[in-house]
Amino acid sequence: MSKTELVKYYALMLVLPLLLLGGVTYGVGRLILAWPTGEAAVSRSLAADRTSLWNTLTDFGSSLSDTPYIVALTAVAVIVFRLVYKRWLESVFLVAAVWSQSLIFLAVTEAVGRHRPPVQHLDPAPPTSSFPSGHVSAAVAFYCGVALVLTMHVRNRALQVVIWVLGIAAPLTVAFSRLYRGMHFLTDVTWGLLLGVACVVTVARAILRQPARTAPHSELVRST
Repeated sequence: MSKTELVKYYALMLVLPLLLLGGVTYGVGRLILAWPTGEAAVSRSLAADRTSLWNTLTDFGSSLSDTPYIVALTAVAVIVFRLVYKRWLESVFLVAAVWSQSLIFLAVTEAVGRHRPPVQHLDPAPPTSSFPSGHVSAAVAFYCGVALVLTMHVRNRALQVVIWVLGIAAPLTVAFSRLYRGMHFLTDVTWGLLLGVACVVTVARAILRQPARTAPHSELVRST
């Protein structure tokens, strides 16, 4: 495939869908601000029922997707995938999945500018706004992205189920933790989940879907 065809392929299969996803995310955020959702009641209810045990558990749950951890874990996974599978395809997919949601989040969050829930925040509030939850979208992109890569190479159905249970449980844990700790409204974490899923699916379709012999990125799957 020529360079022109390669650029066209990724523009249509990756860049355009992600731009549209960013636009939809911004539109949903503005709609939430304009429409009374009553979500503050959910945040207040969770805050009123806090206990020291759950404070500790959700501190750990939230940290599963702290930016330094996601960056470090992604770097480790990239190296491991390259060494184990002897190609760059899986590593490129994971980096693209994680960074695509991050770029959309960063582009949209300040433009939406949603305030955080009117309860005590158990974590330092980052400079970004409440919508969408970057912690949650990053958790989906990384943990579900890793689960997708692993299950591509595992034939045992029981093991595939275990991998996906863990891959899904991690972002759900992050979502509940961020909600419990007063850092996000319910719609923030919900859209964070959807954003992460959409990024993983989009990047997987563009990079992982086609067979090596016909994929425009076939150079990524050849051993070196």
